[in-house]
Amino acid sequence: MLGKIVYISNNMAHVQIPPNVKVSTNLMNMHVIFEDEKKKVLGEIDDIGKDLIKIRFLGEIVNNQFVGGVIRKPTIESNIRMINSEELKLIIGANDKNSFMLGTSALYDNYPIMVNINELFSNHMAIFGNSGSGKSCGVARLLQNVFKNPNFKPYKANIFIFDAYGEYHNAFSNFNSIDPNYQFKYYTTNKHDTIGQPLLIPLWLLDNDDFAILLNASEHAQLPIIERTLKLVKIFAASDETALKYKNHLIAKAIMNILYTNQSASSKRNDVFAIFNSCSTPQFNPEAVVQGVGYTRKFRECFLINDQDNFSESVLLSEYVSSFIDESLDQYEEKEINYFTLEDLEKALNFTLISEGLLRNEKAYNSAVTLKVRLHSIIISEYARYFNVPEFMTIDQYIASLISNNNHKAQIINFNLEDVEDWFAKFVTKTYVKLLFDYTKNMSNRATIPFHIFIEEAHRYVQKDSDTFLLGYNIFDRVAKEGRKYGLILDLISQRPVELSDTVISQMSNFLIFKITHPLDVEYIQKMLPNISIDIVEKQKSLQPGTCMAFGRAFKIPMIVRMQMPDPMPESSNCDIINTW
Repeated sequence: MLGKIVYISNNMAHVQIPPNVKVSTNLMNMHVIFEDEKKKVLGEIDDIGKDLIKIRFLGEIVNNQFVGGVIRKPTIESNIRMINSEELKLIIGANDKNSFMLGTSALYDNYPIMVNINELFSNHMAIFGNSGSGKSCGVARLLQNVFKNPNFKPYKANIFIFDAYGEYHNAFSNFNSIDPNYQFKYYTTNKHDTIGQPLLIPLWLLDNDDFAILLNASEHAQLPIIERTLKLVKIFAASDETALKYKNHLIAKAIMNILYTNQSASSKRNDVFAIFNSCSTPQFNPEAVVQGVGYTRKFRECFLINDQDNFSESVLLSEYVSSFIDESLDQYEEKEINYFTLEDLEKALNFTLISEGLLRNEKAYNSAVTLKVRLHSIIISEYARYFNVPEFMTIDQYIASLISNNNHKAQIINFNLEDVEDWFAKFVTKTYVKLLFDYTKNMSNRATIPFHIFIEEAHRYVQKDSDTFLLGYNIFDRVAKEGRKYGLILDLISQRPVELSDTVISQMSNFLIFKITHPLDVEYIQKMLPNISIDIVEKQKSLQPGTCMAFGRAFKIPMIVRMQMPDPMPESSNCDIINTW
């Protein structure tokens, strides 16, 4: 017995401390039961004064089940006692086949805190905390505990970790020692890394929006150029007869457009021959044979210039070129996805710029040439190797290759992004999230193959950026709002939640908040999360490293969880100054 209720205000009971009873401050944050003949109400000790204890109501125990929230407050005459072990199981969780141990209670003598797997992993989760607060260790231990659970074997799990610093390889490198059927797959952006597989992205699986992000498009005028380029590169990569006719039709129209401009003959010739650098066919190349009446010319010979600054074979040239124009082909679409390279894409872009006359349009010139320069800079840079996929594969084959490791199913797939700049890491993360979103959305049986996306340093990628303005949506916002029903779940790890997308944060259902002290971040968390109380905010400020506040759908009440150290550890520890000095 703690005493009697003096009065009840809002969601708080004020309990008088009995005379000559010394109350220990160790009772802070402990849980008590208000009990009368009709109900049990769970409360948490919130404040201990000289004469009064303030206890906040958390929920009711009804039919041996905990129900969050209190409709009817306890009566003044209720008995008040400390929670017992059976009642504690109702809020901390029981050890069964549907649960795993998240950590231990910091209040109840390291009592194991069990979490329902469905409630935690079928909803988006956010993990926040300062640098050094234990986020990476917490994530590593969380996953290790899931896979070490003797009651549950998640052989079909698909967990993608986008690793900003290459921390997680060490934590999961001996993953199959837990179970021979567990596999860890490691992709790396470091060309000198002999352990990991090189990161490779098939260009033909990307769409207009992906290329807009890759080329850092910033204007709406650039989107039609990208769309036209992708249409052309797919057609140029095809080799069937209809595709050849369409190529000739496009080249012929482009040449005729050039011939009817008011440029000098030499400028026209330069533009025509520039087309051949982007796209040529047996009928359209400098050595192609042009049949005249009783004579022949090579195509390049038709561009000899006379002293009137005209082509000497202008009539023959016009007749030959126009014979390949077939207006019915303007509706042609290449149905099959074809293999192409960055170089093929550059040729298609150059052809688009020339054939559409964009480089002679002052308004379109800047937009067009910016894309051209950005694409070429990627081609001649180190980043080109990430698109050097040796053979064609479909989206199904590519997804299968990602989760396959030595002919075994991989459950954890780690992408080490530490050797690329932020803009490319952001593109990679967005691209994979979008590929997986489209893949899961198009499945005939919804949510039958779930994917979990853990994004370390999420504030670098899941931002309030210009995608919505330019593309009409942000892929992270879309996944946060729609991905759960398709089985695509986001798990964001960040030390700066204030820099994250508001929309994404608003869709998070579970939170593990390690110590976080920056006032802007604390204020932002409190403002964005309606289910976080001032009490939780204050508690997390004093947390020890490796300890977090856990709350959300998977938790009956907010809990202080002490995470065990992962074994093995991720490579996230501080530099050992004493030894290095």
